[in-house]
Amino acid sequence: MTTPRTVAVIDIGKTNAKAALVDLETLSEVAVRKTPNRPLADGLYRHHDVKAIWAFILESLTAFGRERQVDAISVTTHGATSVLLDAEGKLALPALDYEDGGPDTVRAQYDAVRPGFEETGSPPLPLGLNLGAQLHWQSQAFPDAFARVATILTYPQYWSWRLTGVVASEVTSLGCHTDLWNPQAGDFSSLVDRMGWRRLFPPLLPPSARLGSLRPKIAARTGLDPATPVHNGIHDSNASLLPHLLKRQAPFAVVSTGTWVVSMAVGGHKVTLDPARDTLINVNALGDPVCSARFMGGREFELLTANTDGRRDDDVVGAVLAQGIMLLPSLQQGSGPFPAAVARWVGEPSRSERYVAAAFYLALMTATCLDLIAADGPIVVEGPFAANRLYCDMLEAAAGRHVLPQAGQATGTSIGAALLAGGVSTVPEVEHAGAAELPPEWRAYAYAWRASAGAG
Repeated sequence: MTTPRTVAVIDIGKTNAKAALVDLETLSEVAVRKTPNRPLADGLYRHHDVKAIWAFILESLTAFGRERQVDAISVTTHGATSVLLDAEGKLALPALDYEDGGPDTVRAQYDAVRPGFEETGSPPLPLGLNLGAQLHWQSQAFPDAFARVATILTYPQYWSWRLTGVVASEVTSLGCHTDLWNPQAGDFSSLVDRMGWRRLFPPLLPPSARLGSLRPKIAARTGLDPATPVHNGIHDSNASLLPHLLKRQAPFAVVSTGTWVVSMAVGGHKVTLDPARDTLINVNALGDPVCSARFMGGREFELLTANTDGRRDDDVVGAVLAQGIMLLPSLQQGSGPFPAAVARWVGEPSRSERYVAAAFYLALMTATCLDLIAADGPIVVEGPFAANRLYCDMLEAAAGRHVLPQAGQATGTSIGAALLAGGVSTVPEVEHAGAAELPPEWRAYAYAWRASAGAG
């Protein structure tokens, strides 16, 4: 079988759904389509609008097929989401949005059955951020509907099933703070057997596995070749990690930015993770455990900069540094390295200064996450924040190691997902980073923020 040249990637983020046409020879996105991902608040609980997302996927594949030959399809999505199917392949229950508060209503009962952090590497998280908590609540609150569940699919695999009719499980989505996976054993956790759910999960296949070809009706609807292969799919942060995992020499860290900022340490120092500070064990595309930490940085940045003018000239940056204007954690409570802290400002920033201080805040939260997972080596920044120079410079100042922003380069969630279809040999060799050099006032600001935030 020849290596595919052009891969259509379905990339469902928490804030936006995206479809990208990726050229594997150049490792570039040659076409991109986006739409807001707006959960629905009607019905039993807050849930994902899978009907609207599916319409977007079909429209995007149709448009891509008109532009170029699509050689393969791959899927990546945010985590903490599953879809429950009945025996006929229909939704047994709506696809729960992890920001719904339902799981918290039976938190005590769930805490009595969930495995410990030492087994799963999953910290106890609020709302539905532990997928096991979602399933437990759905089984308790809607027992008749849950009794009809025949198949539990993690989110990337749901969309792959919609395209092919083939069901599968996949380790990066199961190993993403779900309470459902034991990363050391490489098997489902004791919770899955305790609750009788193992039989509901399809066979485990690698993210790169070729599930099958397009369903005939989908091929006819989109105009794509019916033989177009569809691959199993991958959790989005692990898609960002994959290109570096394949070619970069450890130790290094990858910071995947979006609605969530997820820091992942590869080959770092040994560390005892603190589940109370939202550290966790992710599982990468090769099935290996990865020390990780996260906070809802993209959501925080959106809130912080909603009424700013975005000015970031030297005078504004200098004023923030000189006056020590800073935001202390945390804007989004309940997760991240300071889950119980209440955000407060030091100083009274202007609109321009607020933007700069917000970028610094995100960088220093990221640096704290990297400390918590004992990351070492260069720091690769993926996603939207890679284009934010203030963020990258302050992260470098705080970490004392080189930061490699990947804005516009051959990496990222869509590129990583496309690599599942082949083309690993096209990943470029990566640069070796030297020591960081920044003015001392940047380091002084980082030190002051850490002292005030209690970041140690």
